[in-house]
Amino acid sequence: MPSIAFYEPRIPENTGNAIRLSAVTGAPLRLIEPLAFTFEDSKLRRAGLDYHDLATVTVHPDLEAMLADLPDSRVFAFTARAQTVYTEIDYRASDVLLFGPEPTGLPEEVLAHPRVTARVRIPMLAGRRSLNLANSASIAIYEAARQLGFTDMETSVPE
Repeated sequence: MPSIAFYEPRIPENTGNAIRLSAVTGAPLRLIEPLAFTFEDSKLRRAGLDYHDLATVTVHPDLEAMLADLPDSRVFAFTARAQTVYTEIDYRASDVLLFGPEPTGLPEEVLAHPRVTARVRIPMLAGRRSLNLANSASIAIYEAARQLGFTDMETSVPE
């Protein structure tokens, strides 16, 4: 399953929701410092409910450290300033889906990083600034999971 990476996340509730997303999909969540909250933050804990122990979360001191830990991974940078739509990518289990901080998105120096395979976007109505960060990650990881056949995820309806 591809990794979800949040670059310098600032809103604890979004990261808490991403922890839940990691737990239910099996997608590792990678958080790139600095974080604007601690793991003791009540908003983060409340949004993550009781999924914290079920998720795989790694905190990296910076982008370079994360990339060094994943030397063979492709990195897809999600930005509203891209031509390629997220559904046009043929995802691999080793990919990284990289999202920027809530108020600003990924900075240009990250978007221009040589390890960024492509800039991709999630279509929205014109004149809208952005989707919620956790919602964006959900949209992207479920498309990747769909393409990968929902590997290790239950796809049948329980009886």
